[in-house]
Amino acid sequence: MKDRFIIMGVSGSGKSTIGKKLAAKLNMPYEDADDFHPESNVKKMESGQSLNDEDRQPWLESLADLLADHEEKGLVLACSALKESYRKTLNSRLTVPATIVYLKGTYELIFERMQNRKDHFMPTGLLQSQFRTLEEPDHAITISVDQTIDEIVDDILDHLA
Repeated sequence: MKDRFIIMGVSGSGKSTIGKKLAAKLNMPYEDADDFHPESNVKKMESGQSLNDEDRQPWLESLADLLADHEEKGLVLACSALKESYRKTLNSRLTVPATIVYLKGTYELIFERMQNRKDHFMPTGLLQSQFRTLEEPDHAITISVDQTIDEIVDDILDHLA
């Protein structure tokens, strides 16, 4: 059995970038939870509306299945996982919970980064709602995003060593 990792944080915290790089370093598959949203969720977010728990539940259940299906190869999953209840759902099919890596940053820093991104469905206007929804995890590797990508990945690897 290989480890599974959930790289979590608000939109714009670097989950996809860090997740891909970490997966490459650990020689594991990588998946982005955003790729598993049903079209109705994507359209809702594109229109500037926040998702509610009812919107998220089927998506979280499919991600829990995905994590469970990667017991042999391991998996690095980039997923906002903003609430403790979401993280519980993600881990619900695992005998050993996934390692949570929380990418933590200030609203100002992440807002600035989001303004510089291209081709992402999440409008910057929804960032404030993500911070309001965020329940910081008690049991996670917490990494400051106020550093370079390589430094963030090295920090994560140091915690795993």
